[in-house]
This record gives sequence, C-alpha cells and structure tokens, in this order.
Amino acid sequence: MELIRTENLYKIYRLGGGDLCVLKGVSLTLKPGELVALMGASGSGKTTLMNILGCLDRPTSGRYFFDGEEISRLSPNRRAVVRNSKIGFVFQNFNLLPRTSALENVLLPTAYTDGDLSARAFRRRAVEILQRVGLGDRMDHEPSQLSGGQQQRVAIARALVNNPRLVLADEPTGNLDSCTSEEVLSMFQRLNSQEGITILLVTHDAGVAAHARRVIHIRDGLLEAGAVETAAGHGAPAGGEA
Repeated sequence: MELIRTENLYKIYRLGGGDLCVLKGVSLTLKPGELVALMGASGSGKTTLMNILGCLDRPTSGRYFFDGEEISRLSPNRRAVVRNSKIGFVFQNFNLLPRTSALENVLLPTAYTDGDLSARAFRRRAVEILQRVGLGDRMDHEPSQLSGGQQQRVAIARALVNNPRLVLADEPTGNLDSCTSEEVLSMFQRLNSQEGITILLVTHDAGVAAHARRVIHIRDGLLEAGAVETAAGHGAPAGGEA
C-alpha cells in the first residue's frame, strides 16, 4: 500500500527568456508510517517537489497519487480540500501568528476544515496535542513568550491538529541551535515510531536527514538512484524508483 506515488513528474516554469525545467521526471513512492528525508542543495528542486506533494502546486506533466486519489489534475479548490484535511506543514520560520496564544495558533487550521468534529472537540484535541509535545503549561503563551524550540513544538502541534495522513517538515530545524534541533528531530522520530505518523523531512542538512529511516536525494531536478540507509532505520532497496 502506498500513501504517495509520483510518476515521471516534470515542472517547467515559463520565463520571459525561455523555459526553466525544475523537475525532470521524478518518480517516487512513500508508504504509510514512513519517516523519509528528501535531501538536496538549494536549487535542486526539493522545494518544488515538496510543494507538489503538499498540494500547493501541480506538475506540468506526470501523475501524482496521494492516499488513493490522483491529485495532479485536480482543481485548485479540490487540492485545497485535500491539503487542509490530509496534510500538515511545519516550516523553518514557524509561521505562528503573533499576539495569539499557542492554543489558538494550533487551532488555526481547523477554521478551514470541513470535518465531523465540533469546535469544542477540536479544542480538546489541540489541548491534548500541546500536552503531548510538552507544552501543556504554555498553552496561553504568545510566540514572543516562547523559545525557538517551543515555537517549533507549537508548529508541530498545529500540523497534527487535523489528524493528517502526512506531515511535511520544510527545514524544520533551520532556525534552531544544535541542542534544540536534536530535541525537535527526536520528537519527529517519536511521533513516527510511537504513533505511526508519516513524515517527510525536506532538508539540505545531512545531520537532519540522518534522523530519517530512508533518505531520497534530489539533484538538478532528478532523483539519484537508490536510497541511503541511515542509523535510524533501513533504507529502501536501490533501483529506478526511490
């Protein structure tokens, strides 16, 4: 069973002086419950690929299947429904609302979700998640009252509040010191191993990628053959598809 499958994805940007091909035939799979790192340097195409996997953009050609549904040809509105209900995002810059409590920041995605849970049920879930990430006593604090690591924990809680099928973490430790980075990455590992949450870490940092069970390398819009086994787990077998 696959959570994600892409087939020969291309992404071409039309520029005034010609076309810029950023993705050049990317095919990969991701199974439910995996912890995978997508690793590449700046300009490698990893952010473009992440945006497609996160339903923020669509490929120029190729096919993208997510949770049993072909996403690549959906309308922007339908992609937004999938994104809001099934995908959680964690960003390098936290992207928290200032002068807003940790609890209210976590609840923000629920305003855009058409689900079965009531506002009260979502609030209970947000409280439970903040407690799970060690911020049960900081729920009323605003971002300016929290450390960088605590702000990222709020962002992780926000990514989980809609019970997503996939969490995309884009350079999640980029603004953190080494000690705090290790704490945040260990939290991702616990969420994956203990709760089975599927996580894709998007990074240029080999130290971050080493916390994943499988590493997919991208360079110049192409996936490098095979996968890398890390200390955290076992990589996928080498082959034409990552």
